[in-house]
Amino acid sequence: MVVLITGGSGALGIELQKIFPKNISPTHKELDITNKEQVKKIFQQNEIDTIIHTAAITKIRICEENKSLAWSVNVQGTKNLIEEINNLESNINFVYVSTACVFDGHIGMYTEKSIPYPENFYSLTKLLGEFEVNRLPNTTIIRTNFVPRKPWPYEKAFTDRFGTYLFADQVANGIQEVINEKFTGIVHIVGDKKMSLFELAQITTPGIEPMTINEYSGPPLTMDMSLDTERLKKYKISN
Repeated sequence: MVVLITGGSGALGIELQKIFPKNISPTHKELDITNKEQVKKIFQQNEIDTIIHTAAITKIRICEENKSLAWSVNVQGTKNLIEEINNLESNINFVYVSTACVFDGHIGMYTEKSIPYPENFYSLTKLLGEFEVNRLPNTTIIRTNFVPRKPWPYEKAFTDRFGTYLFADQVANGIQEVINEKFTGIVHIVGDKKMSLFELAQITTPGIEPMTINEYSGPPLTMDMSLDTERLKKYKISN
């Protein structure tokens, strides 16, 4: 099975390359998904069985401040991939990595059947990406929430934002399981424990400082990103 991994330089893309040895992971220079000609070329030059689409602008502040960039990559870029597959009349298996942030975060423990309602522009673009993906017959939408298994990149972490978090390598293993089991539709890959971002950060960075949303200024954030699943097992977060 030949797997095209978009966003191969990201935390999840790096872990996916370890799991799928027959992968094509072009750099951004080799494949800019906002460039239709480059998208067409990657399909012409390779026999692709599966696409795992992780490429996205994920920084909430950047998406809010540069909506045209976020739209171009997260929505139009996804649309370009989908349209090329449809043009080829190909039965490529398309796996789209979405986010827990498609939900408003007011309740938490959202299942695959819960109704999305984004809180910010980043979340909206990812939800619209899901709509584009649904134009294909053979697709899987993965909603999840993960961080790389590295020291926390900030001085502080929120004690009042929550999720069923996992590390990127665990999500990569979950995606492999989803593909092997031939799941289609929406699947949540989740941890078995609801925790705060502060608790998550403590796993890799014991000296992390706590903070609350009152100390934050910026675009609206999804406060409770916890997901539940009715389709897949839950994974135990490990350090």
